[in-house]
Amino acid sequence: MSLTARQLALAMLDRQLLLERRHLDVAEAVRRVCALQAQAPASPYLALWNRVQDFAPEDLDAAFAQGRIVKATLMRITLHVVHAEDYEPYHAAMLSTLRASRLYDRRFAATGLSPTDADTLLPELAAFLERPRTGTQVEDEVTARHGEHAHRVWWALRTFAPVHHAPTGGPWSFTRPNTYRTSTAAPAATPQEADAGVQRLLLGYLRAFGPATTQDFARFTLLTRTAITKALHELGDQVVQVPGLGRAALFDLADAAVPADDTPAPPRLLPMWDSTLLAHAVPGRVMPPEYRPLVVRRNGDVLPCLLVDGQVVGVWRAADGGLELTAFRRLGKVAWQGLTEEAEKLSVLLADRDPAVYRRYGHWWDKGFPDVERTIVKG
Repeated sequence: MSLTARQLALAMLDRQLLLERRHLDVAEAVRRVCALQAQAPASPYLALWNRVQDFAPEDLDAAFAQGRIVKATLMRITLHVVHAEDYEPYHAAMLSTLRASRLYDRRFAATGLSPTDADTLLPELAAFLERPRTGTQVEDEVTARHGEHAHRVWWALRTFAPVHHAPTGGPWSFTRPNTYRTSTAAPAATPQEADAGVQRLLLGYLRAFGPATTQDFARFTLLTRTAITKALHELGDQVVQVPGLGRAALFDLADAAVPADDTPAPPRLLPMWDSTLLAHAVPGRVMPPEYRPLVVRRNGDVLPCLLVDGQVVGVWRAADGGLELTAFRRLGKVAWQGLTEEAEKLSVLLADRDPAVYRRYGHWWDKGFPDVERTIVKG
């Protein structure tokens, strides 16, 4: 029997710990879900709050401070939080994509430096970042050593060089100005290391988001079809093809399970850029196509979402000392009760950390939504 669209959505939600919060160490939870997008410092915290039973933000603070999880530019050339043991292979997998995105960009080409020139700067950068430095400090160092174009050079290097964002405190561990430190990962990956990294990343992806197509994995990573096809071939019987509705082949881990169609999906308040909305080919598995323009804005901002029965039904934001929930369609009493209970709990967490979380993105609400139903919930 072919897997239904609902089963595929439920499989992802289950593997993302969104069907039931689990008692997990925060670093292990990060590993289980492959990676957490971290453009906004609050998002990894809110993502884990949705997924980990009795989540304590202090545990995530400690994991960042101890280096058990790291924040760095990886998949989709975007900041992600990953388990420390996954960083090096994931970086090796992504390195070619990360380098090409910067070293063959006109902004770097305008410096007059070649990709080889950029590579020769990596040992100096690693030595300078043995202790945490701000981006301005790095630019000053590059200027002192190599003259002009420091901003564009650092823009390129910080994307593909093996560097982490260093925690600086504040409500969500990372505050501006961004601070960086060197990683133990190699500045260059051998072809064998790159191949092994793609295989490990693919296994981690399927464990967290499968079953999935090669197009889905390409969407999540920006890796090439050639690299993905090679990884599938080399993984052999660790990955199997499973029946799906569309023409594109679906792949999954050989021992993975998929929930039944009638499995309930509880309400959730997802953070901005939650990985569940970015892990599959457009429109994704939990996003009704008609709502995508409302949630995913033209500049790439992905707004914090309301999930009901495993599907996006609206957005939320901090407002008036609580949370404002906006539904794009009429919801029943049971759905509103579930969302309200989640919002009350989240309001308590935010009150201790950052009651006005995501405040800089409030302008999207000014542009309006199909305001079918709206409510303010206070903790």
